[in-house]
This record gives sequence, structure tokens and C-alpha cells, in this order.
Amino acid sequence: MKKIILGAIALLALHGAASAADLYQPSEPIPVSPAEPVEVASTGGWYLRGDVGYGFNHSRGAWFHQGGTTDNETDFTTSSLRDSFTIGGGVGYQVNSYLRTDATLDYMFNGDFRGSTKGSCGVAAACTSRDIASMNALSLLANAYVDLGTWGYVTPYIGGGIGGTRVSWGDLKNTSCDDADSTNCDATETHKGRSSWRFTYALMAGASVDLTCNLKADVGYRFRRVESGGRMFDYKNNGGPGYDKGFNSHEVRGGLRYMFSGCAEQAYMPPAEIPVAPVYK
Repeated sequence: MKKIILGAIALLALHGAASAADLYQPSEPIPVSPAEPVEVASTGGWYLRGDVGYGFNHSRGAWFHQGGTTDNETDFTTSSLRDSFTIGGGVGYQVNSYLRTDATLDYMFNGDFRGSTKGSCGVAAACTSRDIASMNALSLLANAYVDLGTWGYVTPYIGGGIGGTRVSWGDLKNTSCDDADSTNCDATETHKGRSSWRFTYALMAGASVDLTCNLKADVGYRFRRVESGGRMFDYKNNGGPGYDKGFNSHEVRGGLRYMFSGCAEQAYMPPAEIPVAPVYK
């Protein structure tokens, strides 16, 4: 009897071990649907830009031939150039995430010139002249910029440009009056204004803000230096011609840049499904 009981216990133990060795089937994997394509910003491509600004102008002086001889060159005693608005546009190319270039054409609206000279005149030995004119300028520049990285939606940058500016002077009106009696004046003379191209360079700094994937707002500062080298006004009644010494402009600018390839669809490809191997225990 004892042998029968021991045999039954052994048989039950062998059955339990065989059941534990059965194949373990894991639960079914959860199906993963492919991710939708995501829209990402492109790092290169062509763009158009438009800008408006306000320039704080500084005349670097002017001079003229007094008495109509080249041996008697005289500087203006005072000279100033009023501030003016600017508008412009251009086309450019974003080379990579850090470098872009463009060509721009900017128009500076009339800035009033005010100057004076001292010397003798027709009514007295000591006179001061009042010289009034206006000037506008058209600048064509080739520019390059370095983008300094992007923080959120903001990308600061620095840049520089080089090119030429066509400076166009209006007629200069010159009136000389007695220093002792400002109402005692010569008749006003009008000198015909002249235009000429000048070498120009610019330095820029600012930041762009992403409005959409292909539209950016641009706010910045530009220093523009227009060199001398052109005639300001012609000879008239024993005075002239005259020449300006160029001017500097400190400009605050704002505008928009439109990227043609700013938005590009890139589909996210999930990793291939790896079949789960059965686990045996």
C-alpha cells in the first residue's frame, strides 16, 4: 500500500513539471499606427525681403570754390543734414542655418541740408551765408549675414554690406547777409544741384522672429557710410562749384522676409516592427 501511495505522488510530480514546460504565449503587441508627416522649417533657399526705416543722418561737411578759382577752396562753416525715412527691398539666399546673403536696393527720402559760410559779400565786408538744399539717395548693396543661433522663435544676427549710392542734390539756395544787420542781405543765388555715385559700406545687427515657417519679421540697426567724391552744386555768380564730404546714417529698420522653401513636409518613418519571439519556461 505504501508503495502505491509513493508511486501516485511521483506521478503527480512528473505531470506538474511537464505542464510547467508548456509554451508561454505573450500577450498580443499593441499595433502602432504610422506617425503623420510633420512640417519642418527648411535651412536653405531663396527669399524676398522688404524694409522700412528711419535714418538719423550726419553730414561730414562740404566745401566750395570761392571766387570761382581752384586756389580759393573754402569749407562750409556749418553743415547739417536732417533725418529722413527709408524704404527698400531685396532678394537673398539662405545658404545654411548660419549664413545668408542678399542684394538690396534702398531709397532714402529727402533730407534737408542747412549750411553757412563766412566772408565778405555785396552788402558788407563781414557776412554770413544761409545755404539751403535737399538730398535723396538710392543705395545698391551686396550683403552677408551670420545668424547666431535660434532661441525659440528668435534668431539674432550680424552682417555687413558693400556697394554704391547715387546721391542726388536739389538746387542750393544761397543768401548772404550783413553780420551787423541780418536784414541787409544780397539777393538769393540758386546753384543747380548735381547727382553722382558714391562708394558705400554698411554694418548691421538685429534679430528675426519666426511668424510662420516661411515668414519672418526682421528688426535691426544699420550703420551706412556714404563716401565723398561727387559734386554737390554748380558754379553761379562767382561761387562754386561745391562738393559734399559724404554722410553717415544710423538707421532703425523693420521688415519682413519671405522664404520660398521655408516649409517642407518630411514624413516620420517609425522603426520597423520587430517580431516578439516566444519565451519558453
